[in-house]
Amino acid sequence: MTIPSTSLQKACRLLRALTDARNRRLTDLALAAGVDKASALRLLETLAAEGVVQRDPATKAFAPGREWLALHAAALQRTDLRPLVRPALIRLANAFEDSAILSVPSGCESVCIELRLGTFPIRANYLEIGSRRPLGVGAGSLALLAALPDAEVDAVLEGIAPAMRRYPRFSRPMLLEHVRATRERGYAVLLDVVIERMGGIAIVLPGPDGYPLGALSIAALNDRISGRETAMARALKREADAICQAWRRHASDADRRGPARAANHNTPEETP
Repeated sequence: MTIPSTSLQKACRLLRALTDARNRRLTDLALAAGVDKASALRLLETLAAEGVVQRDPATKAFAPGREWLALHAAALQRTDLRPLVRPALIRLANAFEDSAILSVPSGCESVCIELRLGTFPIRANYLEIGSRRPLGVGAGSLALLAALPDAEVDAVLEGIAPAMRRYPRFSRPMLLEHVRATRERGYAVLLDVVIERMGGIAIVLPGPDGYPLGALSIAALNDRISGRETAMARALKREADAICQAWRRHASDADRRGPARAANHNTPEETP
């Protein structure tokens, strides 16, 4: 369905859609962004002229361009969780032999930004870096949703209602019950809901203000989670606590460096 909006809003939605590797063709991008194909092509061609996106002349597929990568690199200097989380993902994947995932909130969606595959032969490979889901769909996404204040949860559920048609096993009452259960136990569990026989267990990474920075999750066959839920939850909590402590130190160091940079604008920008 086409959603009325300004050209700038449409361009932003197209860029968000492009972060998902499954959206490379014009048709897929237009559908994911809720933009008609003619407008999507015009906006993407404008973005390509500015170097923000690029288009393969042979396949006609779109991809992030050089200016996108420059903006991405600048943003990562201040906000990238991945260097802090990668060791935890490796430890979790090694310990449980299943996929360990880092997701972050983006509006009413969660985005997979890092993962480590386990060695167990049957893998939860339905997520890849750049994959997006409505908040609540998937264990990591549910952990992010449950960490929001009640008023925001209500607003999110209203906002994602059209997208939830793709997930017939989900409903507003069901999501609200899972939010309640997640808050009560301190971590999220979803089994046999998004993908048959597959599930996930996740814990939120709260920022200094309590707002979610991201979520750590393990995705696996249902019985591999239900049989080891307590051990997985403890490992996730241990890793999350260590990551949040490291993030607070990182933020504190950045604050201390800030005044020095402001006093001398010729000082090169430091990389955290």
